[in-house]
Amino acid sequence: MPVSLYDFEALSLQGRPIRFDELRGKVVLIVNTASRCGFTGQYEGLQALHRRYAERGLVIIGFPCNQFGRQEPGTDTEIEGFCRSNYGVDFALGAKVDVNGAGAHPLWRYLQTARPGLFGIQRIKWNFTKFLIDRNGVIVCRTAPWVAPHKLAPRIERLLDN
Repeated sequence: MPVSLYDFEALSLQGRPIRFDELRGKVVLIVNTASRCGFTGQYEGLQALHRRYAERGLVIIGFPCNQFGRQEPGTDTEIEGFCRSNYGVDFALGAKVDVNGAGAHPLWRYLQTARPGLFGIQRIKWNFTKFLIDRNGVIVCRTAPWVAPHKLAPRIERLLDN
């Protein structure tokens, strides 16, 4: 059973492996995303963080998920096209996953267990829940969907400076 972020693998939208052990020493922001959600505009903020901090060691990985109001019904190809054409996204996008329930991707089960939400609730409540992870693979915060990406900038800067 995986005991660290670095024990996981996932697939990208293009079907290539995302190996988390290759992210050692990086600050990582993992987000469940959707293209037809009230929070979809956060792609713009995530891309801004990526542009601002990628060279300093920030890696953002968005994982499309269709579990909340069927707000991500497209194929991986459609999702990628939407994100690139509407928001200029060039940070990493994983293949569509479930984040809750029996079919949840193991990475998401790990994130929920390692960093429960408010009142100890592990379940992901909605699209654009964010997990910020330090250079040692420690989850330093889990934020609710309504927390805009730019609000994470001070924390990201502190983590990048360490």
